[in-house]
Amino acid sequence: MRNISHEEYDVIVLGAGAAGLMSAITAAKKSKRILVLEKSNKVGKKILMSGGGRCNFTNRYVESHHFISNNPHFCKSALKNYTPQDFIDLVEQHEIEYEERKHHQLFCKHSAKEIVNMLLQECNDLGIKIKTECDVKAVDPISNQELRNNLNAKNTHYRYSINVAISNKQGVEQLTILCQSLIIATGALSIPTLGGSDYGYRLAEQFNLPLIERRAGLVPFKFNDHLKNLCENLSGLSLPVIIDCNGTEFEESLLFTHKGISGPVVLQTSNYWNPGDTIAVNLLPKLDAMENILKQKEQNKNVTIRKHLNGLMPKALIIELQKLWWPGYEDYSICEISNKELRIIGAHLNKWDLKPSSTEGYKTAEVTLGGIDTDAIDSKTMEVRNQKGLYFIGEVVDVTGHLGGFNFQWAWASGYTAGLFA
Repeated sequence: MRNISHEEYDVIVLGAGAAGLMSAITAAKKSKRILVLEKSNKVGKKILMSGGGRCNFTNRYVESHHFISNNPHFCKSALKNYTPQDFIDLVEQHEIEYEERKHHQLFCKHSAKEIVNMLLQECNDLGIKIKTECDVKAVDPISNQELRNNLNAKNTHYRYSINVAISNKQGVEQLTILCQSLIIATGALSIPTLGGSDYGYRLAEQFNLPLIERRAGLVPFKFNDHLKNLCENLSGLSLPVIIDCNGTEFEESLLFTHKGISGPVVLQTSNYWNPGDTIAVNLLPKLDAMENILKQKEQNKNVTIRKHLNGLMPKALIIELQKLWWPGYEDYSICEISNKELRIIGAHLNKWDLKPSSTEGYKTAEVTLGGIDTDAIDSKTMEVRNQKGLYFIGEVVDVTGHLGGFNFQWAWASGYTAGLFA
């Protein structure tokens, strides 16, 4: 084939999410010609829905221990390259009002749209081209000889050829695009309705990159036994708890749902849970329930357990728990119940062992755990070690942050790092 119709760019970015747009902006500041290809009909869909529409865009305090990876040191270099304060400075330059909530989380005061608009303004000012509704058909490494023979390109420094079908008002346009550097920011499997897919993994496999097993993260738990009915009865009820899973503890709010349990503490815990694992829920994290109940027995013998607990947790929860832990004693005063039974009840309140049947899966997961093995990527540049000019960034890589703005900071930092070197 001779003289194929094509376009030429220095850098092509696949994916117009947080990481992809940041990489494009950074690369464009080096006077590079940049094209961003997005398969969705609009950019930044995940940004728009994050933080309840307010976008928890970073956290003031970001350290490597806030991330999960087979290599816990991998993220350090990128996080040092681009800090939370760097992104805060950008937000302030665009006069976006924000607020700090608990655990140092930063949110837009008004709308996540402001973050997307900020990124698009940066892209526009730098002359970055963005094409939406793009279906990438093939990504192929190319040789200089191939360019000379087939493509009649302006120069022979291009490394990759991307074949893409672009939907527009006129129909579908088939296009071949050449680039020197290719940045993959296609996201992962979480929330497919917002564009999540396995495309980045398939591309990694094409280039023989190893993958770490993937699973849903920051995701609610489901139950399919008697606990499902309990959760249905309590759906919408929330309370502060501590959850321990495999030696990792989080303290935050738990929310009962009609399927199981959710809330910040559950989402955090899900990153450390594997199918078949048991989690331990402390319903009274501020006190020793066993000691508290026995002390109450000495001070007020005629009170029932239910009445005693009324001031410590929601009444509806107490009613459900008495069916589990002290059936038959509902109307007994504490003095009529043996110390042995009271100790068992107190122990349950501080350590309620639950065995989820599953999570809600990628449909509602905020992130995907696992991904491209970081051993294949240079942490200082985000470039594939054995494939010059190919970069993987953001969620597609085996780096997953805790809840609280950490995944966005990884997107900004990994995108910035790739953009510096692409």
